[in-house]
Amino acid sequence: MEYYNNIQAVSYDDISDILSLSTLKVNVHRGNITKIRRACYDKPALYSVESFPLKYRKAIEEKFKDEMKEDATTKLLDAEEIMIDMQAVKFYSEYVLANGRHLPADKQMEYVNNASILNRCKEIYQTCCEARNRTSGTRIKKGEFWKKVSDKLPKLQETLPNSLPTDTMRLQKKFNDYEKKGYEVLISGKFMNMNNKKVKNEEQEATIISLLSDYRNFYDTQVVDLYNAIAKAKDWKAITVGTVANWRKKYDLEIYAGRKGKTKFMLDRTMQNKRSRPSAALLYWSTDGWDVELAYQRETINKDGKKVITYHNRLTVVVVLDACIDYPLGYAIGEYESGDLIGRALRDAVNHTRDLFGRRMGADQYQSDHFAISKMTQAYQSIADKYIPARVKNPRSKVVERYFLTLNDGKARFERNWTGHGIASKRQIRPNVDVIDRIKKDFPTFEEAVVQIAEIIEKERKEKIEKYMELYKKLPEERKYYLTDEQYLLNFGSNNIKRNGEVSTNRLEGSGMNITIAGKKRHYDCFDLEFRRHSYEDWVIKYDEEDLTKVLAVNKEGTLRFMLEEKYVQPMALADRKEGDGRELQRVFDYNEDLKKHVTEVLCNAQARFQTMLRDMQAGQIDETLSKLMITDSRGQHKNQRNKNRMITDKEIEEIDYKPVDFENNVEEEEENLANLY
Repeated sequence: MEYYNNIQAVSYDDISDILSLSTLKVNVHRGNITKIRRACYDKPALYSVESFPLKYRKAIEEKFKDEMKEDATTKLLDAEEIMIDMQAVKFYSEYVLANGRHLPADKQMEYVNNASILNRCKEIYQTCCEARNRTSGTRIKKGEFWKKVSDKLPKLQETLPNSLPTDTMRLQKKFNDYEKKGYEVLISGKFMNMNNKKVKNEEQEATIISLLSDYRNFYDTQVVDLYNAIAKAKDWKAITVGTVANWRKKYDLEIYAGRKGKTKFMLDRTMQNKRSRPSAALLYWSTDGWDVELAYQRETINKDGKKVITYHNRLTVVVVLDACIDYPLGYAIGEYESGDLIGRALRDAVNHTRDLFGRRMGADQYQSDHFAISKMTQAYQSIADKYIPARVKNPRSKVVERYFLTLNDGKARFERNWTGHGIASKRQIRPNVDVIDRIKKDFPTFEEAVVQIAEIIEKERKEKIEKYMELYKKLPEERKYYLTDEQYLLNFGSNNIKRNGEVSTNRLEGSGMNITIAGKKRHYDCFDLEFRRHSYEDWVIKYDEEDLTKVLAVNKEGTLRFMLEEKYVQPMALADRKEGDGRELQRVFDYNEDLKKHVTEVLCNAQARFQTMLRDMQAGQIDETLSKLMITDSRGQHKNQRNKNRMITDKEIEEIDYKPVDFENNVEEEEENLANLY
């Protein structure tokens, strides 16, 4: 027994024990039995079971009662016979609900399966009807058809999860609605029904959003109490905690700023840019301070005069980081972050470039936060071609922030005095407090802690220096930013401080600038003629303790700057002269010659102009009569006589008697004075 075109059929071999071949042929000839397939090669003729006379049909049904329990309807509704409706897949994946969301992925699959099963049911029903029409059989009843389908649905759940009703009438109604309205009718009313909303109008929505975004961060239960109090007065429906939770999720974006503040909103909710690292060294520097998570012990005296040792102290390190490979180009360690500590880190950075590349260099671009920015802006601008501070309260824009986290985990964590990740870190990743308290007496002192941190930074440099030098080779020449000695000393040089805290100043003397640095008297001078014109100025001397051969003199107002060099010491005895002494002596001699020439020219020009002015004044004594009255001479001229005394010829100017400064007559005296200087 088998199905042919959704019709139960038998061959003669199936029923040879029920009727003879001759009887079968006679009934087919008379039209009592319907042949639905002619015999062909390797395929026997098939006869419709329903067309057999009653006495034969009963015998056939009795013989094949097990096979007939599952008819064509349920057989053709097997999972492998159902084709997934790709149009339904597209529809449900693109469908947008009233709240702006898409359907959940599991619901999309469920509704696609529903549509695919109903499509297959429609195909089976139409095929059965068409086959019975061709064989003049009885038309299948819809109630029976859907009863068989509903019985089959539970078996499809494993392979095709669906939510079609198993009740026959509801299933038939769902199919009819699907036929009329299409895919949308299969979507659950939980997604579609908006009539049961407790918050309906704009006033209700504004109320709950305002309560949820309040800076006091009310609990959901408190929001319910406040809202329901207003709802009672406004005759609105009361809400529950579940409603508040749903609205909190729905408007999380809008209420986040009110709950967490502008900074958190900018960090967590606004769009962030993705950046790549610099392609070469010295293109981008970033600076920040870090309270190193390494505790040290410090001894203090309390108000009662007793010694107290504390173990919770931490040092601060300011790092100048080259972002190409997070190379710590400069650093400075202190008790707390300050403008002076930042300046020390910057000075270390530019001096480190001198050690690496032979000259002090800055960055093409420099970034810092806004800490001490008013004090440090000039220094920042001096070490970079472009200075661009980070946006206020945007730590993620600074690569150095992430570097500190890496340094803390990768280096500091292995030290015995490591204290964790800060107060905001999770307790699970903090060290054992009991052990920390037990070993606290082994913590380093201040000086030892400074060395400990410096060793960590130096280890970082050693690990990255080779790659860093390779990246320096990729730096284009036009991007190299060199620092002059004047720039360096002006922004990072030290200066002497008086006991009262004021900056110490010096004045130019005949022997130059005489300055005491680190308890030693040093002498400096400048070969710029302009410097000696400002001998009346009080100069602030800026110097680098590591290189005292050059210093910078800056007046109090900061409007004048001159580079000074340490004076060359000449031997008194000719026998002590060495190579270079003559060159330096000649250099001073040439400078003094230029100075004398300059003074001579200025004085000569001044006296010449002064004498000319005196002659002009004498010639200006014009007869008042000629000035007031137009009286002509014998030739009828008036102006010639009036202007005669004003006209002085070039020859008369040359005959003016003036006395220039005579340096030649004082040569011996001058040489004696110069000799006394060395």
